[in-house]
Amino acid sequence: MIFLTRLSLFYLILIIAGCSSIYYSALDSVGIQMRDILVHRVIEARDTQQEAKEQFKSALEQFTALTNFKGGDLQDTYKKLNEEYEDSVAKAEELQKRIEDIEDVSESLFEEWEDEIGQYSSTSLKRSSQQKLRETKRRYKQLIAAMKRAEAKTKPILAVFKDQVLYLKHNLNAQAISSLKGELTSIESDVSALILSMEKSINEADQFIKTMEK
Repeated sequence: MIFLTRLSLFYLILIIAGCSSIYYSALDSVGIQMRDILVHRVIEARDTQQEAKEQFKSALEQFTALTNFKGGDLQDTYKKLNEEYEDSVAKAEELQKRIEDIEDVSESLFEEWEDEIGQYSSTSLKRSSQQKLRETKRRYKQLIAAMKRAEAKTKPILAVFKDQVLYLKHNLNAQAISSLKGELTSIESDVSALILSMEKSINEADQFIKTMEK
């Protein structure tokens, strides 16, 4: 809670200064280190992935309901699908931003860590710090790769959903809906692959958080 309060207060510094290094230095001055910020951002990205996973599942369910349309208000059905598409786009964009935020702080953290290793006078402590840095970088690379793989899988799904929404916008009739049924199996497969990738990435995030908090 204290970390979140301090982070909220000093977030304005980043906006005003327009420089990440100044932002991180300001936070460090009140006891919030880049290591803490990295963990916090990984937690945020993990939670966003969980939300994205549920959102894409919801969008698939709405598309499935549409292709099984057997009567009712077509305009209302279209509206629901369009809302699911727009919510999915927003969540995918949020996830992309979360990943960018992680990359920003990790770059600064590793640069600072490298610089500080050169300040050791103790050979054994220097060697130990170098080993910990290598291990942290290794775990980080696994994490960021998993997150990017999952995030990349949202793009082709969103492209398909966009096509469907645009098509229905100008062809809102039972025949048009029927023509979309052929897409259902492919979309189900893509969403399943996305969910699996998201779950793997979430697990990677959990493991990274645990190791960083030790």
